[in-house]
Amino acid sequence: MTQTPHVPSTEPELAGVRNFRDLGGLPAAGGRSVRPGVLFRSGHLAHATEADTAFLASLGLHTVFDFRNAADIALEGPDVTLPGVRNLNIPLSDPADGSEFWRMVRDGDLDVLRSVLGEGRAAGRMAASYRTMITTRTAEHSRVLHTLADESVPALMHCAAGKDRAGLSIAVTLLALGVEREAVEADYLESNAPHRRYRVRRGDGTDGSASPEVLELLSPLFEARSMYLAAAFAAIDERWGGTERYLSEGLGLAHRTRDRLRERLLGD
Repeated sequence: MTQTPHVPSTEPELAGVRNFRDLGGLPAAGGRSVRPGVLFRSGHLAHATEADTAFLASLGLHTVFDFRNAADIALEGPDVTLPGVRNLNIPLSDPADGSEFWRMVRDGDLDVLRSVLGEGRAAGRMAASYRTMITTRTAEHSRVLHTLADESVPALMHCAAGKDRAGLSIAVTLLALGVEREAVEADYLESNAPHRRYRVRRGDGTDGSASPEVLELLSPLFEARSMYLAAAFAAIDERWGGTERYLSEGLGLAHRTRDRLRERLLGD
């Protein structure tokens, strides 16, 4: 007997999973919209509580896409096991890129943080990483879209914070569904809500908020900023001349595959 997915009427408050939300309701091509209960996004599931796990299991998920790399998984732990759900690990570049960088973020003193992150360097690093993920991770994004088109829904996409790697993968998926860039950006910026944001622990046990200057230096790494997504969109336009050629040539998404994708994920 096929399980009927649970479609939350309001956003749930999950204790151990940050940045969870249903993409249902976003306006898409042809006056249609993303169906509730078929596409979700979040931060990692490694710290899901028993109640969180029960809620996630109630969604009737087919596939969980985990975009973390091995270092992320070693740091945070593997996702909780959800019965009958396929976990698909597709590592994408970490926007902060590299264990040495993250060691500096967690343990570096103020002078080191200033030299590496100050004067716009942190935001510039993030914007550059979004461009890189678009131009060099076409095979991974193509795999995501083709997997979704092959009846792998309902699906949940996550990375560590659910903001950058998952955020960009969700953005690519929404573009393929005909969601306008403005609506893609609006959803992306929802990751800035205080209850959704990822919390990095500093080596001294604080979360960076003890020092206003440290918080200011770190904030570009943990915020969703319009300029980051704009950098990704600019890379699409510069390399492929727009979304259509990016999808067809960059990601190899045939019209029939795109039609299947829309039938899986869009409602009337």
